[in-house]
This record gives sequence, C-alpha cells and structure tokens, in this order.
Amino acid sequence: QVQLVESGGGSVQAGGSLRLSCVVSGYTYSTYCMAWFRQTPGKEREGVASITSNGVPGYRDFVKGRFTISQDNSKNTVYLQMDGLYAEDAATYYCGAGPLSDLGCRGVLIYPDGMSYWGQGTQVTVSS
Repeated sequence: QVQLVESGGGSVQAGGSLRLSCVVSGYTYSTYCMAWFRQTPGKEREGVASITSNGVPGYRDFVKGRFTISQDNSKNTVYLQMDGLYAEDAATYYCGAGPLSDLGCRGVLIYPDGMSYWGQGTQVTVSS
C-alpha cells in the first residue's frame, strides 16, 4: 500500500521561507514521478513542481525562481523548498506520486488527475 505523508507546513510572513517534506512508503514502481500540488477552497488543485525518477525537475511559471523541488532517495523523501513566499501561495499543499514518464511528469502539473497516489496535505499560511 502506497502512503505519502507530508509535513513542514505552517505560518510565515510574506517574503519568508518554508520547506515541505513528503515521505513515501510502499511504492514499488521503478519509474516514478513525484510532484507537489496546492489547493485553496473553491479552486481546483494545481500543480506546483515535479521531479522524475531521473531527477529532472519541472515547475509552473508562477513558482520558477522561488521554489525548488528535490529528493533524497535514501530517505524516500521529496522536498519543496519555498522561498520568497507571496500571500497568494497560501494553500493546502499535497504531495503526489505515480508511475509517469518524464513527459508525463511535466504534464501532470497541468492535469493533476493523472497522478495515482496522494498525501493528506499540509497547510501553508502566508501573512502579508
């Protein structure tokens, strides 16, 4: 059974930083895509950043230069370093996983329904 557990959310002032973590267990596919998504009430879930099993990252334009996705395979953990946070970055952030190709891993940022497994989410609050 695949489980994803996010942590690291919290409250920060605009311009501040947070690092989210996602620990994955039970995932047995040799190829994977890990990604971060976010959602606010009344809006659809949107992709933020992704990383492939080859270590290739992808970002939505609105976080490029501010957010960094990385992974530590020894810890089965994916991170999202968020710097220069804006008030509009406030959301519940979700970690997702799935056996996607490199191309699919970029596409899932636009079409999140392509992801197979989800965490429970972690809340990020940004005060202006």
